[in-house]
Amino acid sequence: MKIKYRNRYLNINLALGLMWLVWFMVTYFTSEEINWSDYGLGLFSLVYFGWYFYQRHYKYLTITETTIKVNRPFGKKMNLSDIDRIRKFAGDYILKTDKNELVINTKIVDSDSLTDLDAELQKLNVTWH
Repeated sequence: MKIKYRNRYLNINLALGLMWLVWFMVTYFTSEEINWSDYGLGLFSLVYFGWYFYQRHYKYLTITETTIKVNRPFGKKMNLSDIDRIRKFAGDYILKTDKNELVINTKIVDSDSLTDLDAELQKLNVTWH
């Protein structure tokens, strides 16, 4: 099961990518002399577009039969069987094992996916705080 990002969260990255692209294009076509630092605007645009498409394709979380994984570069992965307790604090879920902790930010999760996430976490036989 994949837990999606909220559309607004994704659209902010898309808008920032467009903003940097427009700024780069205006600078590129209106300046008589282009500095090497002006190409950084185009680079920022590519980074935001890349991040947008990455998040759109891979979603926020992936929950399988045995694991839960945050889909980011160097994202955390946790075995569901290792989770001892779940704490809901300030709207976020904090999943804890003896050694690790995984925080799920519910403010960026799509509302339909949030009900699926709640259902999956309720299935676990763990202590809730």
